[in-house]
Amino acid sequence: MSRWPLWAVLASGEPAWLESRAYDALCLEKGEEDEEGPPFEMSLGSGRYHALVGANPVDVGAEIQIAKELSLECDEPVYSIERANDPWTVMSWRKGSPDVLEEDPESLAKSLGCPLPGSEASSDSSARKPLQAVALVEGVRAQEAIRVLEEEAGEPLTPGRYRLEDTPRGLLIASGTGDIGYADITVSERIPHATVYAVIASPDLKEFFVTVRRGGEGIEEFAQPADDLPRLRVASDIKGERSPARILSALGIPAEWFRNE
Repeated sequence: MSRWPLWAVLASGEPAWLESRAYDALCLEKGEEDEEGPPFEMSLGSGRYHALVGANPVDVGAEIQIAKELSLECDEPVYSIERANDPWTVMSWRKGSPDVLEEDPESLAKSLGCPLPGSEASSDSSARKPLQAVALVEGVRAQEAIRVLEEEAGEPLTPGRYRLEDTPRGLLIASGTGDIGYADITVSERIPHATVYAVIASPDLKEFFVTVRRGGEGIEEFAQPADDLPRLRVASDIKGERSPARILSALGIPAEWFRNE
């Protein structure tokens, strides 16, 4: 794997069976990676446990789906790890129910005999800068987005869950918790005329990804460094700009939002 894994699932079982059930959990066929790129890779352990790991920011969240489904069939606990945001999240799953663990993900993986790729280069969270997500939604105002998100959740939004700001270029969606989850996708699905620019970046902008969506579907993506297996049509620029800093400026997204300032 060329990139540092952003998420992983640790589970016991035959690797081929784990891989097959993981694809089932994501409602995918293995042959689909020829078109979109594989959502994860298998990392074989030295004992009963093996890891399914993913490095594409757009796939963060897949670990929840996979771990939940595998836990319904595994006798031993299944663990999900999300390292895209700060703090990292580690959960133990039994029969579809999760428990949040206060445990270092790489120490956990090592104790189960399946250390995560790249563990040698980064043994703690301070050595790795978290990615942040911010989205620009053109043609939508904050009140409309709040209504859509609350309808989707079936309850009022928790104060501070999202940071919503109306700007001349559109609505900015960020999060006070460090992760906007699927808010940008939900708004795109429910307001299909809107164009959404979902940006995921490291604080120094050396890792920088933009997914353009309409009607809930990804249209194209921009990535620096370039993705070896892009899932969507590759965009050479965003609004005529090719550098991360200038793209953020064109989208009206403050660069400091990626530095938790």
